[in-house]
Amino acid sequence: DDIDRAYFAVFDGHGGVDAANYSATHLHVNVGLHEEIVKNPAEALKCSFQKTDEMFLFKAKREKLRSGTTGVSALIVGNKLHIAWLGDSQVMLVQRGKAVTLMEPHKPERE
Repeated sequence: DDIDRAYFAVFDGHGGVDAANYSATHLHVNVGLHEEIVKNPAEALKCSFQKTDEMFLFKAKREKLRSGTTGVSALIVGNKLHIAWLGDSQVMLVQRGKAVTLMEPHKPERE
């Protein structure tokens, strides 16, 4: 289609790099192939995070892997910014020299 899109993501592995590397390899593919990517990018991100997690859990069980990852992604569609994250990874937007809070990270003490 004629809509410009850009995708960025950062993963922070815990207990090794397997989950982070897997997510970096597969999340953007799952987002790009999701049926809602055009009409509902936020839903595509959410579902793709879940799907990637399920895929890695299957691989981790099969291969006895014990790592995890946090992750944050930004999807720009036209002039709209969509943020998705899991765990305590964060994204920051700086606009005209000032930080703009876009999210509240998932911390154990957060209700």
